[in-house]
Amino acid sequence: MTVSVRVLIADDHAVVRQGLRMFLRLDPELEVVGEAVNGAEAISLAHQLTPDVVLMDLLMPGTDGITATQRIRRELPDTEVLALTSVLEDASVVGAVQAGAVGYLLKDTQAEQLCIAIKAAARGQVQLAPEAAARLVREVRAPESPEALTGRETEVLRALATGLTNRQIGRALSIGERTVKTHVSHVLVKLGLQSRTQAALYAVRVGLVAEDELSKRP
Repeated sequence: MTVSVRVLIADDHAVVRQGLRMFLRLDPELEVVGEAVNGAEAISLAHQLTPDVVLMDLLMPGTDGITATQRIRRELPDTEVLALTSVLEDASVVGAVQAGAVGYLLKDTQAEQLCIAIKAAARGQVQLAPEAAARLVREVRAPESPEALTGRETEVLRALATGLTNRQIGRALSIGERTVKTHVSHVLVKLGLQSRTQAALYAVRVGLVAEDELSKRP
């Protein structure tokens, strides 16, 4: 039996929510569990519904999407946030990722690609529109004096940046999934980063992977 990815839509435009709901429901692996009209409602519904992924618009009245993303990621670490917006300003892109969004997609993304991206986001895979990735790589800053990564941690970081899940990384490196999680945690602590997305961007910045590898779709 296929387990559905539970999705919460957060957008202040009714027509956008309706359109998203209609085509997401065509995918049997996705289940729309709720809709929020602003950031505050997104936070409240996320606590009530515990979705796997929140599709988060950034520009909403009252509590904005970036603030809501930060709250949800801090309070509900098992819920991923995927920014879906028409805005491609550096401050918005960087702000969303710093807040903990696993990805940043534009509203002109094709429906099929969005469905794929939601499922990947639920698995913790980084999802970035190529345009957003290019801006983020320019903005990300390497720590001034990062603690050195071990060889294995570097391998895990490289694999993470290419979009592999912990399970896939474990298979590729012949180690357990729990061990992968431990390595990922050590990488984030040593580099002073908050999320897998930031780690992936760091990997591009220091040359571990190419930018086009970061932007690939699963």
